[in-house]
This record gives sequence, C-alpha cells and structure tokens, in this order.
Amino acid sequence: MIDKELLARTVAESIKDSDIFIVDITVGADNAIVVELDSPEGIDIDTCAAITRRIEEVFDRDNEDYSLEVGSAGLTSPFKVRGQYEKNIGNQVEVLTKDGRKLKGTLTAVGDDDFTIAIVKKVKEPGKKRPVEVEEPLTMKMADTKHVIYLIDFK
Repeated sequence: MIDKELLARTVAESIKDSDIFIVDITVGADNAIVVELDSPEGIDIDTCAAITRRIEEVFDRDNEDYSLEVGSAGLTSPFKVRGQYEKNIGNQVEVLTKDGRKLKGTLTAVGDDDFTIAIVKKVKEPGKKRPVEVEEPLTMKMADTKHVIYLIDFK
C-alpha cells in the first residue's frame, strides 16, 4: 500500500518555494493516486509533470505498482481548502447549505473557518414604483455548507 503521509510530504516538498497549495491527495485501494493542486495563477502542465517526476523518484513502480494523476483542481469542482476561497475573492460563487438553500453571490472575504458573500436582493423602497437591487453581506461557516463552487455565468 502506498504511504499517503510520505506522498503528502513529497508533494509538499516539491511545491514549498511556490504559491501552489495542495487541494487533495487520494490513494485508492488499487493504488490509484490522485493529486489535486491549485495556485492563485492556476497550474500549468509543466508544473504537473515536474511534480509527477518527483513522486516517481520517491515511489518505485518496481516495488509497488500504482497509477498516478497530478493535476489542478477543476474549475467547477467544490472548494476543499481555504486557498481556493482566497483565490476566488471577488468572483461569483454558488453556495449549497446543509439545510438545502442555494445562494449565489460575490465572495468578498475569507476567515479561518468562515467566508462572506455579497448577495443581491431586490428591496421595495417607499415612494418608488420598482424594487431596487441592494447588496447584502452574508457570513457563513464553512462547516455549514455542503459545497461552494465557482459560478460560471455566460451573461
């Protein structure tokens, strides 16, 4: 079985002098290794190839066979680590809460275990015929969400 702690240390050492961060590392029962990475500027194929080579130096396929996939976290995949929230400050996100509410707004701030989104609401002001749009901040605990994803909008 692949040593996941050694794998995590190997990846961490490979990215230590960069702004790249680990999103997730999984090792399946059949030794299928998947390493998801991200950075504020994104991850390029050369970076993935260099990290792949480093992992292959440490884990000899002759001793234990495995499959290896190193890539960036997908654009539409849910946020898993704080770095993904920080990367998307100022972007539109969709939040699915544990109680089933779906919220859309602009990610404005990230704390240690919470984040704030600005939600646009329509408010009827006295003396006006039509409601006006008002941004309202909403702070949520990360633990209270099922997922938060980058919202792709083609408007």
